[in-house]
Amino acid sequence: MQTNSRATRKEWTAFAVLMLPLLLVSMDVSVLYFAIPEISADLEPSGTQQLWIFDIYAFVLAGLLMTMGAVGDRIGRRRLLLFGATAFGAASIVAAYANSAETLIAARAVLGIGGATLMPSTLALVRTLFRDAGQRAKAIGIWQGVLVAGVALGSVLSGVLVEYFWWGSVFLVNLPAMVLLLVLAPLLIPESRDPRPGRFDLLSVPLSMAAVLPLVWGLKEMPAEGVELPYVVSVAVGLVFAALFVLRQRTAASPMISPDLFRGRAFGAAVSLNLVSSLTMMGSAYFTTQYLQSVLGKSALEAALWALLPSVLIGFAAPVATALVQRGMDRAHVVATGFAVSACGYALLALTGTSSLWLVLAGAGVLACGAVIVGSQLTDLALGAAPPEKAGTAASLLETGQEFGGAMGMALLGSIGNTVYQSRIPDSAPAEARETLTGAVAVAGHLPSRAADTLLTTAREAFTTGMHVAALTGAALLLGAAALAAVALRKVQVREEAPEAADSEHVPA
Repeated sequence: MQTNSRATRKEWTAFAVLMLPLLLVSMDVSVLYFAIPEISADLEPSGTQQLWIFDIYAFVLAGLLMTMGAVGDRIGRRRLLLFGATAFGAASIVAAYANSAETLIAARAVLGIGGATLMPSTLALVRTLFRDAGQRAKAIGIWQGVLVAGVALGSVLSGVLVEYFWWGSVFLVNLPAMVLLLVLAPLLIPESRDPRPGRFDLLSVPLSMAAVLPLVWGLKEMPAEGVELPYVVSVAVGLVFAALFVLRQRTAASPMISPDLFRGRAFGAAVSLNLVSSLTMMGSAYFTTQYLQSVLGKSALEAALWALLPSVLIGFAAPVATALVQRGMDRAHVVATGFAVSACGYALLALTGTSSLWLVLAGAGVLACGAVIVGSQLTDLALGAAPPEKAGTAASLLETGQEFGGAMGMALLGSIGNTVYQSRIPDSAPAEARETLTGAVAVAGHLPSRAADTLLTTAREAFTTGMHVAALTGAALLLGAAALAAVALRKVQVREEAPEAADSEHVPA
């Protein structure tokens, strides 16, 4: 029986292996960014099919996270990780050589299933690999940085690959990492699961998906299409099923999500505050990507490369926050500071003009640093507060909250920005130009030079003003979250289990 709870080189090597699927799953969210035009020319999908090619991955991923987290606790997290890697690799091959839009949509759906198994498995295995609180905090900080970096790298990688190869190469890049994972994981990563999982509640699966999918779809569509009746109904349906899902968890003999997770103050507060952080982070991304392309006139690849620059700062944020907590600073103050730092990032965005490249990049970088500080500390707090046998469920709840937060951020802040934009465009402008800045850029391409310049100047100023209002709203939300974190997380401690207890969770390979 092991008596030392500190991880050795073997555990850190296993952790490095776990970062492979995490990086690829996060990259796949944005890896089609530049490949869609090539796919459209080759497969000739309809408009609806093109949307599903892009969105089906994120929808399936979000809808199955809670289910897969609970499954991993029952059958073994390493086993689920290996299943997910196999499904992800196989679906990547099918997607790369798809000869029809329907085949590609189906392959992307299977990729979403694989991603839903991989994400909670990696975070849950981090919880079981690192029993020492200090080492676990460092590992989670790295995990958070890899997750954020993967989303940024995905779009750039797709641009480079499509530039030199065919569009299927953006999927084949997954294969070497998945093969390496399948070879090394059984050798380095111990199996772990809940020793007393109880019977799996099958009814919770459709209830959870019926809650998550309509909510995410409705919230994602509102910024682009407006607050239309179908989207409002979709959100309302999702909320109804969410209430039914919660009721089921409270009354079932063996629920998918144990209510015991929320009996302490730490876990619920961490999940809720992490949702707010995701909300503001994705809300800012909605504006900065459009600003770089449609206001500054950068190409899509140029915009993606410029957007990588703020990521340089992210690598320092989580280690600094972890060091402060380990030296005795109250975690509540560190998280509150992270929210305040993100608010400063929004303040910089609120100062931008129509030609403020460096100010926008600085604002995005500061905001991302604050978000990584918050995310790393709240993830560590939530996993530390959860029993080790429920690590998969706890991880899936955190990640589902991030999905909700991202959708809510684009819906709330995106709608605010669009409303301001539309109010500042004259009624005499073409209808497409009055809807969005992207529409105005498209219309300007068919106008005489002077009329095009006038329309673009008006539209860019209107968009920038909308971004200012949304940024001030985001800053206010973040300052409110900082105050809430300072109170809700005061003197909250993570669980430090005895080595014997941790060992009892591991099962023979």
